[in-house]
Amino acid sequence: MHVEELDRNYLFHPMTNLAAHAENGPHMTIVKGKGATVTDRTGRDYLDAMAGLWCVNVGYSHPEMAEALREQALTLPYFHAFSSMGTDLPARLSERLIAMAPVPMSKVFFGNSGSDANDTQAKLVWYYNNVLGRPQKKKIIARRRGYHGVTVLSGGLTGLKNLHDGFDLPLPMIRHVRPPHRLWEREPGQTDDEFATALATELDRFIVNEGPETVAAMIAEPVMAAGGVIVPPDTYFPKIQEVLDKYDVLLIADEVVNGFGRLGVPFGSDSVNMRPDLMTVAKGITSAYVPLSAVLVNEKVWEVLLAGSAKYGSFGHGYTYSAHPLAAAAAMTNLDIIERDGLIAQVAENGTLLHELLHDAFADHPHVGEIRGRGLMAAVEFVDSREPLRAFASQGAFAGAVTRGALAEGVITRALPAADTVSFSPPFITTPDELSRMVAGVRAGLDRAVAEMRDA
Repeated sequence: MHVEELDRNYLFHPMTNLAAHAENGPHMTIVKGKGATVTDRTGRDYLDAMAGLWCVNVGYSHPEMAEALREQALTLPYFHAFSSMGTDLPARLSERLIAMAPVPMSKVFFGNSGSDANDTQAKLVWYYNNVLGRPQKKKIIARRRGYHGVTVLSGGLTGLKNLHDGFDLPLPMIRHVRPPHRLWEREPGQTDDEFATALATELDRFIVNEGPETVAAMIAEPVMAAGGVIVPPDTYFPKIQEVLDKYDVLLIADEVVNGFGRLGVPFGSDSVNMRPDLMTVAKGITSAYVPLSAVLVNEKVWEVLLAGSAKYGSFGHGYTYSAHPLAAAAAMTNLDIIERDGLIAQVAENGTLLHELLHDAFADHPHVGEIRGRGLMAAVEFVDSREPLRAFASQGAFAGAVTRGALAEGVITRALPAADTVSFSPPFITTPDELSRMVAGVRAGLDRAVAEMRDA
C-alpha cells in the first residue's frame, strides 16, 4: 500500500478538512529537506516560503543540528525536571534566555509547544492573583485575529473563529478586542498615532466596563502572524502598556513566531516597543528540530509565585517533557548557529529585499489590497476591489487558489485564515535568488487564480 493511502486511512491531520482528506488523501508527501528546499516522494523539489510553519529558521537538515542531537542522544536522551531534579543543558539554556530577553526577566519554565506555553501563562496569571488574594482578577484579554495556540485555553485566546467553531470556545474568562489592522480597522484619514490612540482608548473603556478588579492580563503577539502578519503602529504598544499599567493588568508577549530573529531583531518586543511581564517563546528556539517552548517571567511575577509556596506547597504544574535535555541541546546549537553566522543581520538585509520584491511584483495589481510585514515575515492581502475597498464574498477561497497556483510553480506558501492573505516566512538562510523565485512563484499563482476566477 502506498504511503499516501496509509496516510488517508490512518493519519488524523490537524488544521485540515477531514472529509476532503478522507476522500483525496494528502496533497503531497514530503520526504526530504535541505536548506530552504523540501522534496516530495516523487522527487519534485519545492521552495518552502513558510519555513514549515514559521519555524525552520536555520534551514532543513543542518549538519550541526543533526550532530548535536546525535551526541546528546548518546549522552543523556532524557531525564525529568520534577521534584527539583536537574539536568545540565536546560540550566545553561535558561541562563542564556534570561540574558537574551528584550526586557529584564527572572526565570524560565520549559514546555513543548507554543500552545502549552500559553496555557502555562494563563495558569501563572491565575496563580499569581490567587496568591495576592484577588480571586476575581482572572479575565485575559486577547485580540481578534491573534494566534496563541489550540489547546482548550490557548485556542480560546486565539482570536480566529474557525478555531472556536465546534469546540465550545472560548472559555468564559477570555475576552477579545480589536487588532491594529490598518486595512480594515483604521478610519479613513486616521494617522497611525490616532489609530493607536483610538485602540488604547477602547481598551481602557473595555477594562472599565468589565471591571478592573476582574481583568488579570492581556496577551499579544508583537507582530501578529497567522492572523495576517499585522504590524502595529509605532505608538500602539506604549499606549496599550499605559492602560494596562493603570489597571494593574499583566502583559504577555507571545513571541512564538517573532522570537529569535524573524523580524530582523532578536525579539519582536524589541521591534514594537513592547515591555512585557511574561514572554512565550517556541518555534525558532530550536528551529523546530525538536519541540520546545519556554515561558519567561519577570521578577515581579516570580516573587509572587515564590510566595505561593507557603500557601499552596509544591507548584502543581509541569510536563513529562519539561526541560527536556535533547530539546535543550537543539536550542543551544540553534542559537549558536544564529549568533555565529550573523543570521539576524542577514534576516534584516534579506527582509528589505523580500519587501522590495513583493512591492515590485504585487503593488499595482488590482486585487492586492495591502503588502505588509517586517524582516523575513510578510503578507499580501487580496481583495475583490481596491476602489472601493471590498473583500471577496467567499472568504479564503481566492487566497487558497493563489497558494495552489504557487504550489504548481514549485513554491510552498500559506493562505492565512480570516481573510484572503498569503504569507511569507522563509528560512533565515534563504538566498536572494531563492527569495526572488519564491515571490515569482506566488505572483504566477496569483495570475492562475485570476484566470480561474474569470473562467468561473
